Amino acid sequence: MTAELFIANKNYSSWSLRPWVLMRQLQIPFIEQLTPFSGAMTPAAFRTFSPSAKVPCLVQGSIRVWDSLAITEYLAETYPAVWPLDREARAWARCAAAEMHSGFGELRNICTMNCGLRIQLHEITPALQAELERLDSLWCEGIGRFGGHFLAGTEFTAVDAFFAPVAFRVQTYNLQLSLPAMEYVARLLTLEPMREWYEAALRESWRNESHEHDAGRVGTWLEDFRS
Repeated sequence: MTAELFIANKNYSSWSLRPWVLMRQLQIPFIEQLTPFSGAMTPAAFRTFSPSAKVPCLVQGSIRVWDSLAITEYLAETYPAVWPLDREARAWARCAAAEMHSGFGELRNICTMNCGLRIQLHEITPALQAELERLDSLWCEGIGRFGGHFLAGTEFTAVDAFFAPVAFRVQTYNLQLSLPAMEYVARLLTLEPMREWYEAALRESWRNESHEHDAGRVGTWLEDFRS
């Protein structure tokens, strides 16, 4: 039975991107169901398909799987390529994905995902700089340790999907990382599913006030590529 993946606006929803790009890159079949953010009414709309009233949510028959990490583990039960096949790489990848899932709060709060904008931040706070340094270190460790173009080897896996939204943040806010980290960002952004997501995000006509406000309070808008 083909799964349905419920997501929100591609321009804003970093959490939705994770399972979406994972499934597209690994050619795991699914039906996309997009419900846009709509202010105070969003939880009521999302609750029709998601127990947490949040996205993403994967529905397959009577099974509902909410939260991007839970969706990833559910998919891995059927598709082993979701995680690296090598045990050491798989352990590292799970740790790195979990760290992204539960951490990097300053990066999330300051650099909210807004694919279509280019923003010059008012400042790089010490807390944000510390998280960028940790991000850089983590990426360089994975690429150097496992000897591939992706974080845990030569193939795109779930750990790359968890950091895919960060690639859009680096692009939007012109964040500066080391050369290997920036090359990794470029590698993610040129993946066909990432290009597809980005182009769809630019075509969206929806605007969400809270997301727009978050993007406006932290810096100066230099360009807006959205339709």
